[in-house]
Order: sequence, then C-alpha cells, then structure tokens
Amino acid sequence: MFDKILIANRGEIACRVIRTARKLGIRTVAVYSDADAQAMHVAMADEAFHIGAAPARESYLCADKILAIAKQSGAQAVHPGYGFLSENAAFATACAESGIVFIGPPAAAISAMGSKSAAKKIMETANVPLIQGYHGDDQNPEVLRAAAEKIGYPVLLKATAGGGGKGMRTLWSAEEFDAGLAAAKREALSGFGDDRMLVEKYLTKPRHIEIQVFADTFGNAVYLFERDCSIQRRHQKVLEEAPAPHFPEEIRVKMGEAACAAARAIHYVGAGTVEFLFDETGEFFFMEMNTRLQVEHPVTEMITGQDLVAWQLQVAAGQPLPCQQADLVISGHALEARVYAEDPNNNFLPATGRLKHLRTPAESAHVRIDTGVREGDSVTVHYDPMIAKLIVWDTDRAGALRRLRAALAEYQIVGVTTNLDFLATTVAHPAYVRGDVDTGFIGRYHNDLFPSVQGVSEKVLAIACLEVLLRREQEAKAAAPSSGDPYSPWHLTTGWRLNEGNHHIVCLLDGETQLQIRADFHKGGYRLHLGENIIEVRGEFDQHGDLLADLNGNRMKATVVRHGNELTVMMHGASHRLVVHDPALFDAEEEAQIGSLTAPMTGKIVAVPVKVGDNVKRGAAVMVLEAMKMEYTIQAPHDGVVTEVRFKVGELVDDGVELLVLSELVEVE
Repeated sequence: MFDKILIANRGEIACRVIRTARKLGIRTVAVYSDADAQAMHVAMADEAFHIGAAPARESYLCADKILAIAKQSGAQAVHPGYGFLSENAAFATACAESGIVFIGPPAAAISAMGSKSAAKKIMETANVPLIQGYHGDDQNPEVLRAAAEKIGYPVLLKATAGGGGKGMRTLWSAEEFDAGLAAAKREALSGFGDDRMLVEKYLTKPRHIEIQVFADTFGNAVYLFERDCSIQRRHQKVLEEAPAPHFPEEIRVKMGEAACAAARAIHYVGAGTVEFLFDETGEFFFMEMNTRLQVEHPVTEMITGQDLVAWQLQVAAGQPLPCQQADLVISGHALEARVYAEDPNNNFLPATGRLKHLRTPAESAHVRIDTGVREGDSVTVHYDPMIAKLIVWDTDRAGALRRLRAALAEYQIVGVTTNLDFLATTVAHPAYVRGDVDTGFIGRYHNDLFPSVQGVSEKVLAIACLEVLLRREQEAKAAAPSSGDPYSPWHLTTGWRLNEGNHHIVCLLDGETQLQIRADFHKGGYRLHLGENIIEVRGEFDQHGDLLADLNGNRMKATVVRHGNELTVMMHGASHRLVVHDPALFDAEEEAQIGSLTAPMTGKIVAVPVKVGDNVKRGAAVMVLEAMKMEYTIQAPHDGVVTEVRFKVGELVDDGVELLVLSELVEVE
C-alpha cells in the first residue's frame, strides 16, 4: 500500500479521498489555486502546494505542475478524484512515464471510452445492448440527416467527446435538424475541441440507470449493483438512489453482467461506471462508460457497506478486489441529493456568494454529508457550484425518503441562492414518492416543482418582526449601562413613551413590496397588526441563536440570520428573504458603512463616481452597488486620495471583497 498520495482535485472530492486515506494511514498531498488558499481540502491534507491562478486551466488542469509537485513531495501515486484530469488518458500516461501510479484505469481504457462513437463499436463487439443510432466517422451533415430520417424522430444529437449534457440536442422533427446540429456542434467544439456528432433514437420516457463496476489486475470484475440517476436538469443529475426503485432482479443481473462485459472488453482496472438507458418496455441500452469514480458513489457505499475509495487504493497498489460477486449484497436503500449554489427558478443558473450561515443536519449512521466548504467560504465562478452531497440510508425506500425530507428541512444556507427548496419539493412530490421516475420528470411536473411565487406568509412576517423587535430590546439593554443615566425611562424596553403611543412601526421589503407592520407592546410581548389580522407574539433567543417564538399560542422555533439589513427567515424547512427598511436601523447601519470599502453583499457595480487620483471627503460616495434590487452606497471612511479602483460599472462582486483603495491625505506643512 502507498505511504503518500497526491490528490489532483479540490473541494468535496479531495476531502472525500483524504478521509479514506487517513483511515488507511496514508499521508495526503493537496494542491490549491489562488481561489482555494483557505479551502477545506487544503486544511485537511497533510501537505498542500500552490499550483496556480483560480481558473482550472491555469491550476488543476496543469498536468505538468501536478506531476512536478508529486515528485517534489515524494507522493507515490496520484488520485485524480472525479472531474478535471480523471478521464485524461495523456495524464495517466504521463504519470506512468514519471514512475508515479495513476489511481485509475489504464490510459488505453480511458481512450477507448473517451469517444462515444468508438465506445459504441467496442460494446457492439462485446454484445452489450446498444440503442439504434449512427456512430460513424462520416460527419457530412447530409449523412447525419439521413441517419436521423432512418432512425425516425425524435432523435438525439450527442457530441462523441461530450459529457455533462454539453453538445447535446433533442430533435423532434426534420425541420429542427439544421439549427439543432449547428448549435450542438458549436457547443461541442467550445467545450471539448471536437464537434463530431453521433445520432441516436430518443427514448421518450427512459430511466437513467448506471452500474458501478470494479476490476483488478488479476482479471476479476464485479458489479456493485445499480443507481437510478433519472432526476436531471440540463442532462445533469440532481438526485440519485440505490437500488433503483421498481427494478426487476433479472434486469439487475443482466445489466450488471453486461457492465462487467464492457469492462473486460477494454481490459479495465479500477472503479468505473457503465451507464444505461432503461426503457418502459424493460429493454436497456448502453449509453456510455465513465472511466472514474462518480459523484454519486456514496449511495452505492451505503447499500453495500464498502468504501470504494479504499478499493481504488488497494487495486492501484496491485492488490486483488476485496470481494467477489457472491460476497456483495444489497442492504437497505440510499438516496443522494446534490446541494448546489444555483437558482432553480432561473433555469438552474449557477450562483455565487459567501456562505454567511451554514448549518447542516447531524451526521449519523443514517445521514452522511460529503462537502468541501465551511461557513464563511465563498462559492466562486471558477468551479462547479456544488456545495455538498446529502446522503441518507434506511432499511427501505420509504424510510430513506423520510430521512431525506427531514435532513433537507434541517439544512440551512444563507448568502448564496441554492436548490434546497427545489430538492425538498421534488422529494415530496407524489410521483417521486411512488418511485415513478424518468429523465423527463422535472419537465413533466414543472408546474408542481416550480409553483408561482407567493407573497410572504403572515407567520414569516411575524417571525421577522419579532426578531427586529427583540434585537432592539437587546440593543437598548446593552446601551443603558454606558449612558449617563442607566435608570432613565428612555432605556426601558417595556414600551414606555412620553406623549406618544407605545408602539413601533417595522418596515420590511418582500421583493419590491413594501410592508409596514405596527407593533404594540402587549403582556410581555407584542401585538402585531398585519392587515386586518392581529397576532400576539413573544419569544426569546436560545443558546444557539435560534428564535423560540409564540404566535397566538402556537409555539415554534425559527432561525433568523441577519446580514446588514437583510433577514433570512428559516423554519419548517423553507426560507424567505426580507429586507429591513427601517429608518431607525438605517441610521446606525449607514454610520457603520462609513468606514468600510468592502462589498456588503454579492451584487453588481452600478456606479463609480470617483477615479484614481481624486481627493474625497469622509462620507463621500465612492461606489454604488446593486443587490437584492436595492442600491447600496459605499462611502469614504476618511478624507483621502483614491489610489486604486478595483471594479468598474457592470462587474459582479462577491460579498466582502475590497472595492477600492483610499489613501489618507498627508498634510504638508
């Protein structure tokens, strides 16, 4: 076994490998880019080396730099993780030539499966079922058009070198062919440097089933059963589970044996995933083989009790597989939800920002969290926006679903838009609960999964108001001892007023809707006037900062995270963002803002009224940021000279970044 390995990856992938290496007594070497200097995987590894700038092409994809660090650190092997260089045959070859073990399959196997069209030919020879299609070398558009006509619409255009849904188009009629082919080829050329296409019959309601295979250098090959990865957006997976629901045992065996045949056909070694489409008719067809470990491998580990990274290390070290096929059995059911920084309501576009608040479910034998971030870390534009994988297990699917719904309700993230609410809605959908899943699930149930945006509920408003009012009480109590007369009635928090009513007005913004709530002091709490309804509220913060509230006798716990004038209310597994638009609070916040030249939150620069060399006075506007549909003016903390402006109008900035540099004026006597 190895004494030291280098992990040529980042984030949760690197952290996952480090955990197993540590259990086996193997020292680990991490690499990191400029953006990852303080990352979790860097802190976890025994050693870490800087590898380059933030863009992956200048750091994590630099094979020569990685091999140089491997030699310098004394690492005997390189684990590529999944993604980046994990399916790069040239990198595997370079490792071998440098005398460093590549913890993955042979370069020849990677090359064989690297082209979808070539892979189909190999699978055909190995008698692995193939879907009807054209996988030829002749890329003349007329040849591809004729193939589509012969197959019959709908057809699927796929880049032969593709993956992740790039270079892929579904065509429903001949009229769509020219535009669809041009778009797919452009995307493929941009993403892979190769615009060759294959054409396949498009199955209208397929399930995406993949088989985890493993092979060693002694000729042994096993399958560790299947995973259903049918819930996808933009051809990328969102939810996975093992075993597949309503999956016949005879199909499981046939598909598993076909996957092993595929592995043997290319003399495979290590972990791999053979992906199939499973039709309503009960037929299955080879789709592609991923020559690496996959993101969703934890569900396989949960139902088999095996550590697949440990298997990888053992096989790469020349040891035989730890199990034979007869030793492997399915125990229980596992589900995995990918928690992404993305906006499901905006076509799942990636989101960026700082994780201002991060609270995860408690891990146990039933709940596992694979992540590479901590509270305070940032999700940037440079890498995949996945925050974590939430994996649950129970003795059956119904039990696993209950655990997943409960865990999602406990997951709290503030600072970046996520898909948590979408995941919770999806796993609670009746069709998903029944196990009626296929790759068209999200599109079919779009209206259910993306309900029309509703205004904030009275319960959420009441919780937000209570938080604001309790904070005011705390501030008043804290200020009283330091005043000239700590016993002054002006410091009382009981609602005492001179010549005016004992009430507050709390102003909140829900999107663009402005709300004003009158709060009267009442019996140790408040009486809130919400339109025609009145809610009596009282509460307190517990030792964790959560709000224990009583709303008209209904007791509940909520988490309210405040950042600047933004409130995020989280309760019952849902979250809602509001903006406190309260002059009493703004006065203090505006004063606090004078003194900081950093972005108060993620947003876009809309105005830069100064330039390098300008003299400015304290409090002068030096930059204007737009976030949450509001503008925030950044003011000079002191008189000075602008020596550097780091952003221009239209640029996006992350929370906490320095926007410009202001040098103090030096008076010349």
